[in-house]
Amino acid sequence: MTQNTRSAQYALVFAGACMAAFGAAAPAFAQYRQEISNDPAVCSGDRPSIRVNISEIESADGIVRVQLYRGIKEDWLESGRWIYRMEAPAREGSMSFCLPVPRAGTYGVAVRHDVNGNGETDIFRDGGAMSNNPSINIFNLGKPSYRKTRFEVGDAPVTINIRMRYM
Repeated sequence: MTQNTRSAQYALVFAGACMAAFGAAAPAFAQYRQEISNDPAVCSGDRPSIRVNISEIESADGIVRVQLYRGIKEDWLESGRWIYRMEAPAREGSMSFCLPVPRAGTYGVAVRHDVNGNGETDIFRDGGAMSNNPSINIFNLGKPSYRKTRFEVGDAPVTINIRMRYM
């Protein structure tokens, strides 16, 4: 075997080892922005997931959107940094969603009720809510700190209750 062939083989082995190491360390967040459907079966059994119960939805107009974020400053409510998104026609009163999570860890959930379904945030019409129910007002523009919204998910389903808020 020549020196060049041996060097090429070592390089391939090293590259493969690096890909395996980094791939195993962070495959859960390699993909952001995955739109998924609501599947209640995801919240059964012994796997990380979040049942999101949303209450105080004012009307059946428009769309309710639920987004899952990592519970870290760099991702929380940053454009394009959500992991999963679900949307469903709004239902007055309450709704439940079941979010899978890539693995046990720290997460935050944001919910928006797009009342007129135009895909834009209408501050004085649309509703908003977040995990741990922090206050949302005109002064923080609906963006409480990730510290107030994050929570832990272990290796089994957890349930969080979120109250929708309107300005």
